[in-house]
Parts: sequence; C-alpha cells; structure tokens
Amino acid sequence: MKYLITISYDGSKFLGFQRLNKGSSVQKELENALSKINKSPIEVKGAGRTDRGVHASGQKVSFDLSIDIPSERLKNAINSLLSDYVYVKDCKVVEDDFHARFNVKKKKYVYKINLGEYNPIIADYAFWCPYKLDISKMKKCGKLFLGVHDFRNFVSGERVDYTAIIYDIKFKKKKNILEISFIGKSFYRYMVRNLVGAMIEVGRGKETLDKVKEMLKGEENMSLFTAPACGLYLEDIEY
Repeated sequence: MKYLITISYDGSKFLGFQRLNKGSSVQKELENALSKINKSPIEVKGAGRTDRGVHASGQKVSFDLSIDIPSERLKNAINSLLSDYVYVKDCKVVEDDFHARFNVKKKKYVYKINLGEYNPIIADYAFWCPYKLDISKMKKCGKLFLGVHDFRNFVSGERVDYTAIIYDIKFKKKKNILEISFIGKSFYRYMVRNLVGAMIEVGRGKETLDKVKEMLKGEENMSLFTAPACGLYLEDIEY
C-alpha cells in the first residue's frame, strides 16, 4: 500500500531532510518510525530535499508499506514515534505509481526576514537583516525572476540544465516580519536563498537591477549574497 503524508518540521533541529550516515535528518527519523510500524525497513521519498536549518510546514513524503493500515491510524502511529520537532499533519492512500518528487506540479516556498530589532527567540526562524531595505526596489527585483529563466547564477552546484519557471512572487509584511513567497515548479539547491539574497542586495542599494538582469542571462559565473537557511520554509506542494 502506498501512502502520501504531509509533514511539518523545525529545520533548526536537523542537518537537513535527506538521510545522512551520521547526524539527525528528517528522512532518517521518518524511516525509523515507519520501519518499526511495518516491522521491516522502509525508504521514503520527499518532494524536496531541504537543507540544514530550512523549515517546512507542508513537505510531502511518499512511501510503500507491506501492511494495510487506515490513514488516520497510520498518522497517529507515526506521530507517536517521532520527536517533538516533526509532525505528520495529514496521511492518505495514493496510486502505486505515485512519487512525491516526480509528480510535483508546483511548490511554494516562503522566506521570512526580521526587519525590526534583533530577537534571539526567533533567530532560528527568520533572518534578521541589519540593513534598511527599500521594499519597492525588492519587488522590482522579484519581477525580473518571473517566468522561465536560466538560473545558473542563482544555484549552488553543477547541473545539466539550470532552466526553471517561477509563476509568482509576493511580498507580505506582518509587523516587523517581511514574508516573500515563491511559487514555481522546480527550485534547485540554494536557489530561493540566492534570489532573496539578490533582492536584499538591491533593496539595501548595494547592487542594481541591471546587475541582476545580467546574472539572469546565465553567461558569466556571478554570485551575490546567499540568505541564511533560517528564514526559509517549504510551505506547500501541489500535485
């Protein structure tokens, strides 16, 4: 029986989603719990491999079990075996050929920036920016990223193809927290954090929109500021 679960987790307590030989990961914790339930080893597939410190409120994970167990009961069983920093929000049965990663149509990421006074209580959950930012300039920078582009100058690591599409970027301010949401199909390693970094550099007046336009041509190896992982959240996955 194949299942799809929606999970949330505190990324500050893990070395990332992906299983590691040493250290804590979200995947490892889920697989340990599911293996106990199934009484045999289980491997899970996540919709996205979030890095160390990145949070999730809507990560999706698929897996097969050799036993048939009702979805709500399975959800409760998994949660009873997880730490306080991971939680299964939803569980449902899916088709046997379903894959949490390859069936994705859209992903939504949100990046949170603390524009107010430094607050150690939220330091792991929003990036504190010590600079005064011109949000109108940041929005203009965001518009440059919409559509299909070669994002090689905004991605970490080597890839065969750096092309990706971003459908929408929105800004929302709640008191001193600025939230920037990104909706697209594919986001590569550090991509959202580098896009936010470019917006911050433009917003503080250190870089220009023309520089960002040049970077989107993908012709030269250029890079700007990479926003810290603490402010990034994988919020939703659409199939």
